[in-house]
Amino acid sequence: MKKYSDTKATGKLPVALPYMIALAFCCIAMSAIELIFAPTYFVKAAIKLALFVIIPMSLVLARKETAMLRFFKPNKKTLLPMLLFGVIMYAFILGAYFLLGKYFDLSGITGSLDEIGVTKQNFIFVALYIAVCNSFLEEFIFRGFGFIGLSDKIGEKWACVFSAICFALYHITMMIGWYSFGLTALIIFALFVGGVILNLLDFKCKTVYPAWIVHIFANLAINTIGMILFGIF
Repeated sequence: MKKYSDTKATGKLPVALPYMIALAFCCIAMSAIELIFAPTYFVKAAIKLALFVIIPMSLVLARKETAMLRFFKPNKKTLLPMLLFGVIMYAFILGAYFLLGKYFDLSGITGSLDEIGVTKQNFIFVALYIAVCNSFLEEFIFRGFGFIGLSDKIGEKWACVFSAICFALYHITMMIGWYSFGLTALIIFALFVGGVILNLLDFKCKTVYPAWIVHIFANLAINTIGMILFGIF
């Protein structure tokens, strides 16, 4: 990554703070809504759409910094490599499940999903939404807004760390009751590392699409495991 001095990063911090606060607020707000109100998945998806799009877009437009949105521009050269990497990611996650899944208690997952309205009957629809639409929302706010957008203000290194931390912590509340404490901590760490990797995928081309493609395949793998747990196949 391009190196930035601490002085340069610190000097731009006041400019970046509104964006950093907005990203942190979106994560905290979604966590609070999930913990306090425990909405069904479909209500939560609508709230998330509003928070993750309206707040950052309003801030960008209000501050007239639409150049931050350059991450929407696709780069066709990355399509095939990312598709191949996504397939590898899919195989890796499924392989890890078949090798290590028997050592962990995953019985709480289907029960927790059922409590928010995700059942065996609608799981495939939810799984497709998570894989494509939900992953794009997360790529937009964490990689586009949080990494690429902030990198010009605080440097790639700090933007990468900050967005990866937000990405990992955002997932904590949705996993409450799914796993043991130790496994949850391990998954949170893995999510942080995953966030860094996804940032690096977007680093050179400065678009969210490489990470989005890989994110889709990672979600498809996790949803495949969900289908196995639900007994769909």
